[in-house]
Amino acid sequence: MSGSGPVVGEDGLARCPWGAGSEVYRAYHDAEWGAPVHGEAAHLERLTLEAFQSGLSWLTILNKREAFREVFAGFDADVVAAYDDADFDRLMGDARIVRNRLKVRAAITNAQATVSLRERGGLEDYVRSFRPEQPAAPETTDQVPSVSPESVALSKGLKKQGFVFVGPTTMYALMQAIGLVDDHLVGCHRRGCASAA
Repeated sequence: MSGSGPVVGEDGLARCPWGAGSEVYRAYHDAEWGAPVHGEAAHLERLTLEAFQSGLSWLTILNKREAFREVFAGFDADVVAAYDDADFDRLMGDARIVRNRLKVRAAITNAQATVSLRERGGLEDYVRSFRPEQPAAPETTDQVPSVSPESVALSKGLKKQGFVFVGPTTMYALMQAIGLVDDHLVGCHRRGCASAA
């Protein structure tokens, strides 16, 4: 789909090409992707899911999202930060989520780092401080980057704060998901949803 512009669906709405496929993708594209989220748990959830997605299809993560929310206590940082070896074993035994040892450990580590980050303003404010000044306006998919100077800086900053599995590409995906950048294509009916941030 490189170089593709918006795709008009059967409902007459123009969407980013990836959001015009399955019902799951369409629902996520139309209701969430690129729209701002608020609160520590919402930010920790998106950061965690983006880390779990690394190397996998986003559809896989979306289909397992409710299970992720259940096993990670609604992404309550205090609860997840206190997970012990028994909790780790429980998570690794739960086929409803992605059972990758490094990613499960990362989720617990990042919850602990989130708790620590409260002393410096908290996860939400920290992530939002990396919003780029100049918004992009991609017209085709090949104009949408996979990294940016801001995502590189966010990645480095979070690593200094003790976070893991927060590489520049993963952080750019996070920035797209929570509306720090608006990568809905020009002409997509969701273009501009990030402006409510």
